[in-house]
Amino acid sequence: MTDEPRWGQVRASPSGACLTTTRGEEWHQWRKDHFEPLQFPKEGFEHIYGQDVIEQVDSRPLGHSKKGLYEEEEEKKDGRDYGSTKTPDDAPVGSVQDKWRLLPYFLQLRSLLRQHVDSFDYFVETEMQQIVKSASAREIRSEHDPKFYLRYEACWVGEPSIEEDSYTMKSITPFECRLRDCTYSAPIYVNVRYIRGRQPVVKRNVMIGRIPIMLRSKKCLLRDQTHDALAAMKECPYDPGGYFIVKGVEKVILIQEQLSKNRVILEQDAKGVCASITSSTRERKSKAYILIKHGKVYLKNNTLGEDIPIVIVLKAMGVESDVEIVQLVGCDPPQLVHAMALSLEEPHRYGIQTQQQALAYMGAKIRSRSAAAGSTFARAGGKTLSPAEEAREVLANVVLSHVPVVHFDFRAKAMFIGHIVRRVLLVHLGKMPLDDKDYYGNKRLELAGNLLSLLFEDLFKIFNKELKRQADLVLSKPNRAEAFDVVKTIRPDTITNGMINAISTGNWVLKRFRMDRAGVTQVLSRLSYMSALGMMTRINSQFEKTRKVSGPRSLQPSQWGMLCPADTPEGEACGLVKNLALLSHITTDEDDTNPIERLCRDLGVEDVRRMSGNELNSKDAFLVFLNGLILGIHLRPLQLVEDLRKMRRRGLAGEFVSVYLHEEQRAVHIATDGGRVCRPLIIVDHDTGLPRLKQAHVEALAMGAMDIKALLRQGVVEYVDCNEENNTLIAVTENDLEVAINQGLENRRMRYTHLEIDPFTILGVVGGIIPYPHHNQSPRNTYTVAMAKQAMGCVAMNQYVRMDGLLYSLVYPQKPMVKSRTLDLVDFDNIPGGQNACIAVMSYSGYDIEDAIILNKSSIDRGFGRCMVLKKHQTSVRRYANGTRDRTRGPPTDASAFADGDQDKRFMKYQAIDLDGICKVGEPMDNGFIMVNKESPTDTTTNIVGADIGFGMATGNPNVQYKPSAMPYRGPAPSYVDKVLITSNANEQFLIKVMLRQVRRPEIGDKFASRHGQKGVCGLIVPEEDLPFNDHGHCPDLIMNPHGFPSRMTVGKLLELLVGKAGVYEGRQAYSSAFGEEHGSADTDVSASEALLRNGLNYTGKDILYSGTNGEPLDAYIFSGPVFYQKLKHMVLDKAHARARGPRAVLTRQPTEGRSRDGGLRLGEMERDCLIAYGASNLIMERLMHSSDAFSATVCLTCGLLQYENWCQYCRSGENVADIRLPYACKLLFQELQSMNVLPRLRLQDHC
Repeated sequence: MTDEPRWGQVRASPSGACLTTTRGEEWHQWRKDHFEPLQFPKEGFEHIYGQDVIEQVDSRPLGHSKKGLYEEEEEKKDGRDYGSTKTPDDAPVGSVQDKWRLLPYFLQLRSLLRQHVDSFDYFVETEMQQIVKSASAREIRSEHDPKFYLRYEACWVGEPSIEEDSYTMKSITPFECRLRDCTYSAPIYVNVRYIRGRQPVVKRNVMIGRIPIMLRSKKCLLRDQTHDALAAMKECPYDPGGYFIVKGVEKVILIQEQLSKNRVILEQDAKGVCASITSSTRERKSKAYILIKHGKVYLKNNTLGEDIPIVIVLKAMGVESDVEIVQLVGCDPPQLVHAMALSLEEPHRYGIQTQQQALAYMGAKIRSRSAAAGSTFARAGGKTLSPAEEAREVLANVVLSHVPVVHFDFRAKAMFIGHIVRRVLLVHLGKMPLDDKDYYGNKRLELAGNLLSLLFEDLFKIFNKELKRQADLVLSKPNRAEAFDVVKTIRPDTITNGMINAISTGNWVLKRFRMDRAGVTQVLSRLSYMSALGMMTRINSQFEKTRKVSGPRSLQPSQWGMLCPADTPEGEACGLVKNLALLSHITTDEDDTNPIERLCRDLGVEDVRRMSGNELNSKDAFLVFLNGLILGIHLRPLQLVEDLRKMRRRGLAGEFVSVYLHEEQRAVHIATDGGRVCRPLIIVDHDTGLPRLKQAHVEALAMGAMDIKALLRQGVVEYVDCNEENNTLIAVTENDLEVAINQGLENRRMRYTHLEIDPFTILGVVGGIIPYPHHNQSPRNTYTVAMAKQAMGCVAMNQYVRMDGLLYSLVYPQKPMVKSRTLDLVDFDNIPGGQNACIAVMSYSGYDIEDAIILNKSSIDRGFGRCMVLKKHQTSVRRYANGTRDRTRGPPTDASAFADGDQDKRFMKYQAIDLDGICKVGEPMDNGFIMVNKESPTDTTTNIVGADIGFGMATGNPNVQYKPSAMPYRGPAPSYVDKVLITSNANEQFLIKVMLRQVRRPEIGDKFASRHGQKGVCGLIVPEEDLPFNDHGHCPDLIMNPHGFPSRMTVGKLLELLVGKAGVYEGRQAYSSAFGEEHGSADTDVSASEALLRNGLNYTGKDILYSGTNGEPLDAYIFSGPVFYQKLKHMVLDKAHARARGPRAVLTRQPTEGRSRDGGLRLGEMERDCLIAYGASNLIMERLMHSSDAFSATVCLTCGLLQYENWCQYCRSGENVADIRLPYACKLLFQELQSMNVLPRLRLQDHC
């Protein structure tokens, strides 16, 4: 095949694949003769010209002798084709350069926002059945009747519903649950087989509780609905789901970060080297330590009262020979034998030679016999175990419980302990490094499904315990009138309330699993669309936030591509709260590891139980671990790893199975457990050095002929986790591959194994909002991510029918002129969060110092920065136990009853309410106006004659006395009634919800921010006629001080302005993805400058501006153009606060604290110090006493104690008594000291 195509040249351009040719008619005729008609729609696919041309382009070496593949593009490039693509995401591509088009398909398979949804589906469909059918929970028996049993046959979750009046079940939508403050939940049904009397009975569809349903999960009504169907249900089609609605509040279960279970972590503590192993199985969770103390090795476990010498533990497991123990630990290097010498002397000191002696010694050290007795192994057939038998049970089932022991065959567990001891001693001798606890391969992430699984297991066992107690209570009575039906005693509220309380409070307190966590769930932030997306990917660490330790907070190299480097909060949670990167996937547990184990055996892994210690630790053998357990040894580890990866790439093993060769530990680690973070990469062919992804693959994806799973099975792409990344060499761009091919494939240093799909995927979903993040200083990107979650915009498509507590909405949101591929993937253009402002970078008037901005008054009049604030006010009309109930009353009709008639403030505050006592829609509400004129009965406990439900809300009962309990409006500015809702919740309480609306224009003090971390308040609003203007007479919307650039180093903002300006004149949105210039995912400054020149503008983006005051040209060229600005939720109207007199705290009589309580303005310690330095004593006296808590007290001059007025109780005299003024808090301190037997005496002197 020749280097050049026969008729045309396929070229890879940022605009997608194009074919340029000068012989159009001949080409079409040639194509008609040589190709069959295409069998798919031609729109958007006209440039597919056959397999031979595709293969020619794909097989073209990247390191061509004359030109690179991408250099050719520059020559052929059309002048107008600058920067980014004009084709949609699903259009075919022209070269591997456009491999970013894989992203939508990866996100369909393992969506960034579907992590929680997938884990919840797995819990409902698989784990729930496993819990119900587990050996410890599937059957209930009674000690009082040996024939009685109850066995669970099946378990499933029904459809979301709610219980209405008369116990009828009705299907319910999430939107209705939000409005009615209900829980979006579904019943849990089981089929049970049990004994009733003497007859076995099978009962189906027995409800044992209700479980909150995650939105967009398989059990949710919104799953797989069309946009029209979602609109009919008043749901936003772009809502990601993944959260719960509990009591009307949206709750998210955050991803929890934990250290790996069933893995050995070697760490250094104050006492020395220590190996910690957290064992976790379905039945038991325990932690064991193997540590060095005084040169000897010990085993530490909570069940054992003290540390046990490791040699005694091994002897108790049946390894009685010292030689065999040394062989298990290993003899190479020889220092290991010397390090074990002291430990080998320990059993001889205690006179322990045999297994029985060792077990008896350990049995005497078991801490709690009662704790052991409550476990699964204490009583077999009612017989109490001896200490030796108890120790054997502890070794089998408690110590390192994840290592299975069958029929007390401790061989595998002894070899595991020997391997750990070897590693501990090697670290102690300095032959091997410690493990890094912060390395992300040692971490596991718990998703909503994992946490709910633990919660359900705990609640289900409590439910069974309660059911057994009820059965024992009835069956213990010998004379029963009727046959006992255990199903009638089932109480569903145990599981229902447990689930709802855990999710609504966020407290996961499970004593069974030693879990006590707070803050597991959080209220879903609805400040903006991006803040809601950001919460779905948030990872919460269990590390204590107050500890100032840098290790867990710092950015780890292992987090590349797994976690977003920019998305972390400032302050004490910095680095502890993290977010997933765009393509990260969290694995779920494989149901069965037997296939992988069988595969390893077929590939030559020798069983560890048949090995001696010498064979295990020989120089040629590599240990093979499966999920932390020793599977065996293999003599050719490289071949084993290669074979396993080939199997995985052909679909013969799970796509998320990790195979990692650790040469330093001489081990192959195979992992199939859940909670590992992994990401997809393109495989680079070993022989050619070219990526295996071909143009045909991506075009097949675009046409729907292939999906990502097919690419995984064909070995084109694969998921790689943190551990396996250590065995890879990943090329970030194709240029890296080109350099490697030029250097020669035999150069092992440059032999790449994988290629990044696109470098911008190292950022998270919120980090994708930043234009050109790779040109900004790193902290600026972190600030931007935090502020993007506070930016106003469009919250959701259903924002105006929602009744959230507080909702900020921009009146005229705009899609950004400069966007990234990430924003396309999350539909940010349809739900934007800001506006494009034409800015001028210049100094103006001095009101723009310290990042303040100048706003154009006419732009504000046209709607720039205008927002709506909708706030919910809610009250309930309750029914009380004595039959009384709240009522609403209309406004007073007689104005003459008030002193000032209809102008009286007490009468005017009722003017917004209707005859039913509820405010009218559209009415203005001033401070103090009544929204709901509610009255409550004064007595809600005593039974009152005639108190009956039949009385109307308005009339009430004449025997009942009522007190006003109206709901007034409190606010600095007037609001308007937007919506009124009257409904009821599940507790049959009437709810009255009122939404108040304020439309706010930007004012001085409101906060704005660009997407580059440059936040600033509005310093001045200037009339348009006073602002500078350009040749066309256009004035900027916003003026920014140029001093904001040098120290902040936000070059990305300069580029955004330049390419955005070019995009305006070219009539399209520009692209600015991270690291995207050479891929066509970001416009370059050169291409933008060319576009500006074509449109008659200065290529630097600068314009001549004329002074708005005298009309003369300004002395400098002004850098001006469009920049996407966000209006943040921080507005001066919500923060302005002042007071003269107001409420005071009851105890100290000092002014209350905080704006919401109408508190005082605090003069703190530092302000006091400044006043002392100035010597302003009178001002100090005024602020700290007269304006605060001045108090007149009487002091006896004789005894110095505080006394009554004109009388000293201590001296029994009223002669030497003086009045003083002091702060009330000071007087309170003296009295509290007296109550603690500390007697302060005041010695007064007259300074007159």
